[in-house]
Amino acid sequence: MELSYKGKVVGVTGAAGTAGIGFAIARKFLENGARVFICDLNEKALAEAKAALKDVGDVGTYRTDVSSEKDVKELFASALRDYGKIDIFVSNAGIYPQLMLKDMTEAQWDMVMNVNLKSVFLCAREAFACMKEKGGVLINAASYASLMASAGSGAYAASKAAVYSLTKTLAAEFAPYNIRVNGFIPGVIATGMTQGVISEKGEELESAIALHKLGKPDDVANAVAFLASDAASYLTGTFIEVSGGKLCVQNPDMPWKKKEE
Repeated sequence: MELSYKGKVVGVTGAAGTAGIGFAIARKFLENGARVFICDLNEKALAEAKAALKDVGDVGTYRTDVSSEKDVKELFASALRDYGKIDIFVSNAGIYPQLMLKDMTEAQWDMVMNVNLKSVFLCAREAFACMKEKGGVLINAASYASLMASAGSGAYAASKAAVYSLTKTLAAEFAPYNIRVNGFIPGVIATGMTQGVISEKGEELESAIALHKLGKPDDVANAVAFLASDAASYLTGTFIEVSGGKLCVQNPDMPWKKKEE
């Protein structure tokens, strides 16, 4: 199935890290003909991402704190000024602190909720204002943690479970305006954000995945590109799990051991 986004304008948050999911998503849309803009807090990383994508296409960059209402409003105003419209918006920005809940400060908790959850609400609200007359697509990043939490990252899991719920509500509320709202659930994807946990227990993580391998950012980007396409025109309020079959059964490692016998 060929996907084309020629004439479409796509925004992606949290896309400056060149080893991350957001960057891969931005590149996928560029490769398929879209005009793309990305945002991040780190201006240096934004410049590096722009340079890394120059052979694929020209990407617009905006320094934005996605947890700030003022910044998000300015992002959408700037994108509308520069591109004239927004057809697809991907809320991908997120942080992944590894802290036991008993050790978290209120400030740390608030930061997780603001970056991972509040940002999705703020961006959805501004995107609605841009799309309500002509329709569009919103895609939100959840996580496998939205389905099954892990000790040591409880705030992250709580924020992503809320994104899961919020996405479904947005899908219903925006449906009368021809705006589809879906999400994606990455499993263990090898990115800069997950490098630490993968280094610490990579083999253990792989043994819980039916395909026995970690995912790549491009695996997620492919799923997002489908969700944003006309081929998914009857999909809203749903999620694609991109996990290689992580814990699809209680013992995904068993068939591999049997094969070796």
